[in-house]
Amino acid sequence: MNDLDPSASLAALLTDHGRALLDEVRGTGPAQELAVATRLRRDHPADLVSAAIGQARLRQRAVAKFGGADAERMFFTPNGVEQSTRASVASYRARRFADLGVRSVADLCGGIGGDAIAFARAGIRVLAVDRDPLTVAVARANAEALGLAGLIEVREADVTEVDTAGYDAVFVDPARRGGRGRVFDPEAYSPPLSWAVRAALAAPLAALKIAPGIPHEAIPAEAGAEWISDAGDVKEAVLWFGTGERGRIRSTLLPGPRTLLGRGLPDPAVRTPGRYLYEPDGAVVRAHLVAEAAEELDGGLIDETIAYITSDVLRATPYATAYEITDLLPFGLKRLKALLRDRGVGVLTVKKRGSAVEPEDLRRRMKLQGPNSATVFLTRVQGAPTMLLGHPASPPDAAPGAPGTTGPGAGTNGVP
Repeated sequence: MNDLDPSASLAALLTDHGRALLDEVRGTGPAQELAVATRLRRDHPADLVSAAIGQARLRQRAVAKFGGADAERMFFTPNGVEQSTRASVASYRARRFADLGVRSVADLCGGIGGDAIAFARAGIRVLAVDRDPLTVAVARANAEALGLAGLIEVREADVTEVDTAGYDAVFVDPARRGGRGRVFDPEAYSPPLSWAVRAALAAPLAALKIAPGIPHEAIPAEAGAEWISDAGDVKEAVLWFGTGERGRIRSTLLPGPRTLLGRGLPDPAVRTPGRYLYEPDGAVVRAHLVAEAAEELDGGLIDETIAYITSDVLRATPYATAYEITDLLPFGLKRLKALLRDRGVGVLTVKKRGSAVEPEDLRRRMKLQGPNSATVFLTRVQGAPTMLLGHPASPPDAAPGAPGTTGPGAGTNGVP
């Protein structure tokens, strides 16, 4: 399909001829690719056409992370699209750096430049380092394409050999994928987490991006830890050094941002399910801050091992989604099927914690029919397998001072 190696393909696409071809293939869908390629190869080199169509495909995938305006101007590799930080998350993190007084940062393992772009747009001068020649070339092209080359220096080097002295901060995003997929052992990151921690401790201020599933016991004592979600989807955890947050835990929800701070609360009491069930945001769960969320809701847990909060009151909170519970039943698929049939439920949302049942298999077995919708929670209540049936609840608008809007658990800009 493409006789040019990836670096040569990128160089060809950066020419006037290549850019014109990229404009011509913009918006080409998978079903159109063969016809478009056949037509363009009559007047253009076949390998350049293949490169342009491949890049157009990557740009379409990148829209979800970078937005259409940037994605249509940027350049990507398959790994670059997969591993880049979502722009909303990178922008939030860059604003935190700027608010902490950072004016220059060494971005180690910079990839195709997603984080560097966010730093530069926050007014921070960036040294972006990566050891892969193609990735470096793409990052350099992206800085040029977005008009940020004056703030972003891209360097091909081994990050372990880069002198970061003279920079206000260090940011490290170790590679967490290998030849066999995701890497879960922090010491198998590239570079290892232990090296990144040493680099962070040597800097005036630093942040390390890590997988959100990292065990809390693996968090260095010198760091504060933050779990970040975007539109309810947990994206990353960040270890912060030099910010005065040693040992502090927080979860931040985007858009917003809304930040819930850990206060070392004991686990909430287990109680009989009330009228409302709250499903905490994934960042709150990962940060082990369910107790802080439950305190705002005057709630308890339905089971000591399950992160569902129950309460008799409906309150607005950014940290959990509320559901009104209409039925609480011992686990039994026949009973659930009969209930859904009686209620005329044709659309069923399945949520589970502490259950081995697969949602798609459950929907298939229910043979849903009817005009109504419902949500079923497959979980445990005080140790017993249980089904809770209900629907999303709309809390009243939070008044000033209401839970989830101000106070020790929330910041208006992500920084208390």
